[in-house]
Amino acid sequence: MVSYDKAIESYKKAITTAASVAASVMLVRSVVNELVPYEVRDVLFSSLSYLRSQISSQHTIIIEENEGWSHNHVYNAARTYLATRINNNMQRLRVSSMDESFEKMVVSMEEGEEMVDIYDGTEFKWCLISRSASADPNNGNGNGQREARSYEVSFHRKHKEKALKSYLPFIIATAKAIKDQERILQIYMNEYSDSWSPIDLHHPSTFDTLAMDQKLKQSIIDDLDRFMKRKDYYKRIGKAWKRGYLLYGPPGTGKSSLIAAMANHLKFDIYDLELTGVDSNSDLRRLLIGMTNRSILVVEDIDCTIELKQREAGEERTKSNSTEEDKGEDKVTLSGLLNFVDGLWSTSGEERIIIFTTNYKERLDPALLRPGRMDMHIHMGYCTPEAFRILASNYHSINYHVTYPEIEELIKEVMVTPAEVAEVLMRNDDTDVALLGLVELLKSKIKDANEIKTESKDGIKQMENKDDKAMEKKNDSSTDECT
Repeated sequence: MVSYDKAIESYKKAITTAASVAASVMLVRSVVNELVPYEVRDVLFSSLSYLRSQISSQHTIIIEENEGWSHNHVYNAARTYLATRINNNMQRLRVSSMDESFEKMVVSMEEGEEMVDIYDGTEFKWCLISRSASADPNNGNGNGQREARSYEVSFHRKHKEKALKSYLPFIIATAKAIKDQERILQIYMNEYSDSWSPIDLHHPSTFDTLAMDQKLKQSIIDDLDRFMKRKDYYKRIGKAWKRGYLLYGPPGTGKSSLIAAMANHLKFDIYDLELTGVDSNSDLRRLLIGMTNRSILVVEDIDCTIELKQREAGEERTKSNSTEEDKGEDKVTLSGLLNFVDGLWSTSGEERIIIFTTNYKERLDPALLRPGRMDMHIHMGYCTPEAFRILASNYHSINYHVTYPEIEELIKEVMVTPAEVAEVLMRNDDTDVALLGLVELLKSKIKDANEIKTESKDGIKQMENKDDKAMEKKNDSSTDECT
């Protein structure tokens, strides 16, 4: 009983002492605020904070949501990164969605919650803080207050350099990679001669679904991946960080699908340049420098979209041509396009892919094919047995069927495009019916090809017979004359 009374007495003394200290601190703080000028107060409080930081083993980095009236991108990166570190120990979470379809929800920390993240063997403790702050008086906020949020990350002071030079850059790089993967790609079309108009790109083509030779497909993937990693290399050799591809082959062989697969693989926007809608080289230049980095410039059917003038043509103009006549001419020239591909204007952006497509490579000006402009020439050919298997897997989710051997032998004998094969496979959801329909198509193509060959042979034979008869008549005439 005595010991209990002593404990109570000690507890009361402790409470009294704590209250006395708290009152003294408040009194001192009040006196300081009243009597000490604010400049001296700032120095005093800064000194006390410094002293406290020297005594404490924990350091803290504060990441505000806004810096002044500008948004802090490091805050966004931290939020994106921490969303991937949500664990079962967190009792309160914040869920949001910016998509009206609610297909994608973002789970993040709630105010006051703490999270521990381990990086390179070091523990970093995160906390989301929310407080009231003075609002802009001109923004219409009546009470003059706004919510100010910040992340605080604490760690042992011996890891300060790691936190600033390694951990935070890692968070930013990780968040950037996540954003790139989640970003909706866009395809831009040129309008009004010198401006771009974007729409969302939802093309589903990927290298997995692309119907083409596996070795060629892998070589393209490897080339793209190598290009992405060579920023320092291009800078060291003094070349613009860009890569050119020429896609050529018959219509329906998958050139557009390959472009979409490249965009989805790289997470690059597409700029679809219609040269017939551009009035002059100046407009063309404004369009091209208006492209963003990490993008793909596409000029489809470059051999027939516009009559590109040779560079020599401009030099051969006589000085007698009037200004009015020049204005009336189409001034988009081959020289103007090539200047962006590998001339001075090629350095106006970086991390860019340039793709030209054509059905007839032999029609292209040799200047377009020169090394350093189109770095990789990719032939998009007719359907092969390997491409057929990919299409069958895409459209009917099968890896084998009893008709495969016959179809593959027929495909080797006939010229059929992947687009024609895909069209037949899409006609019926019944796999047996669809594949039998493909067999019929291939056989009909072989029959047509044989008939054309026969007609061609007959035509040649008829011509030979005519030539023989003409020769006989000539010989007979010569004999008569001699007689």
